[in-house]
Amino acid sequence: MVQIRERDLSAREVYSLAEAVMPEARARDTQVLVNDRADVAACASSGVHLTTRSLPVRVVREIFGSEMCIGVSTHGMEEAIAAEQGGADFIVFGPVFETESKRAFGPPVGISALRGVAERVKIPVIALGGIRTDNFRQALAAGAAGIAGISLFAGCEDMSSLITEIKEFDSVRTR
Repeated sequence: MVQIRERDLSAREVYSLAEAVMPEARARDTQVLVNDRADVAACASSGVHLTTRSLPVRVVREIFGSEMCIGVSTHGMEEAIAAEQGGADFIVFGPVFETESKRAFGPPVGISALRGVAERVKIPVIALGGIRTDNFRQALAAGAAGIAGISLFAGCEDMSSLITEIKEFDSVRTR
């Protein structure tokens, strides 16, 4: 999955961006999610990623139906359960580890909280926050269905090798 997370762009600009990347995404069997804008997502992408400032997942599911992929940012057990009960397809949970970008929001939730959420909800849990090459294995071993990380991927010099490393660990883990 790829998330378009452009808070400073207008709805029209986000729509144009999503529309431009969708042909390549489809060719690679990759979903594109638009951050926060379910209306734009319904017009030009695979789905929407809802934040704590977005419409409730229940409302988005009622309006856009079961065809829209809906991911929801969560930071604790209550939010994770509410997202699942509201109809989310998956949740993003974190920040799991210390990260500069989330420091203002408080301490990281930690591996044990990630494990607890992954054991409690039935939908996939994506670990987020401070995910690096030296700790992604901990997140996956704790039950995360996947990982997300801006710095992990944006700063990567050899994306192909990193993805291979993640997939190899995940295939061993799920055997």
